[in-house]
Amino acid sequence: MRLEVVAAVVLSLAAVATAWSGYQASRWNAEAQKASGHTNKLRIEAARAQGLAEAQKGADLATFTQWVDAYLLNRPQVENFYFKRFRSEFKPAVVAWIATRPLKNPNAPLSPFAMPQYRLAAESEARGLDAESDVSSATKERNIQRATDYVLGVVLFSVALFFTGMSLRLPARPLRIVLLGFGIAIFVGTAAWIASSPISFSV
Repeated sequence: MRLEVVAAVVLSLAAVATAWSGYQASRWNAEAQKASGHTNKLRIEAARAQGLAEAQKGADLATFTQWVDAYLLNRPQVENFYFKRFRSEFKPAVVAWIATRPLKNPNAPLSPFAMPQYRLAAESEARGLDAESDVSSATKERNIQRATDYVLGVVLFSVALFFTGMSLRLPARPLRIVLLGFGIAIFVGTAAWIASSPISFSV
């Protein structure tokens, strides 16, 4: 009679644990999908920011090419025309580059684009978004692993249910004890592992 009582308790607990593990697996899958969507959004925004930075570099290069031609040909009117049209992010780099006296100083940087003053906000934004997307992607992978762990928990609890249930059907008491022992061992080990796993309640 004691075996039946123990088996009934294990079956009840294992059934609850199986349902709980299944629920948590679905929750962590949802968390992974949410993180995946956030990652994709960040990567799209990063690509947009990088595209803007490349377009700005192209505009800076085009105006600089025209300006440097006038600068080298000593055509101050044309030179001033293009200088006034430099973007606000580009002009400090040009001023700093001119201060290095590039025509006479062999150690001067080759162009304003090599100056530390040349910084593009869009490029910095793209780098920040890329870094954020890497973090979000790692979160997605971690959540997928958590969902996988809970799915394995469902499988192991099901095995515990199987052994425990079989122990009630066999006529030989020693064999019943062995199967029940297997069921209890698998249930306790799995329950201890699942109890240490993260829990998701968010919607």
